[in-house]
Amino acid sequence: MSDIKGKYKKILEDLESNIKDKEDLAIAKEKFMELTVVFMDIVDRLTYLTDERIKDIEEKQIEINNRINNVQSIVDGIEEDIYDEDEEGYEFEIVCPYCNYEFTTDITDEEKDEIKCPQCNNIIELDWNSDEEYSCSGNCSHCHGEEVAEDDEKYKNKEDKNEDEDM
Repeated sequence: MSDIKGKYKKILEDLESNIKDKEDLAIAKEKFMELTVVFMDIVDRLTYLTDERIKDIEEKQIEINNRINNVQSIVDGIEEDIYDEDEEGYEFEIVCPYCNYEFTTDITDEEKDEIKCPQCNNIIELDWNSDEEYSCSGNCSHCHGEEVAEDDEKYKNKEDKNEDEDM
């Protein structure tokens, strides 16, 4: 700014030294001042418009940052749901192959390969690698349930025949 003042003074001094007629000097100084006011007005308007644009950009940037923060919190929640280790473990429903007692248990460690039945206190082996196939030792109701159903059917058929014969 001081450089502008220095140049302004230099121009006025040049006018005073080169214009000898006082009336012409006064007109030149007046016109120079009018021109200066016009330039200053233009500079003021440009500064105002620039400040307004910067203000709009800052407001939009704040809005964009808020949106980014909202999206980031959603992504963080999704990542937590997908990747975060569940401290509580997994809840499983188990049927004891020894006593057919059905119970629910939380298993926090996938490395755990056996659990104790709360009813009969027998140890039940857990098979984490079994996806669709049911591995069975042959002593559970699942495997023998079909045989029992078939036996029940044979028994009912025998009863029906006996009833028919009695009549």
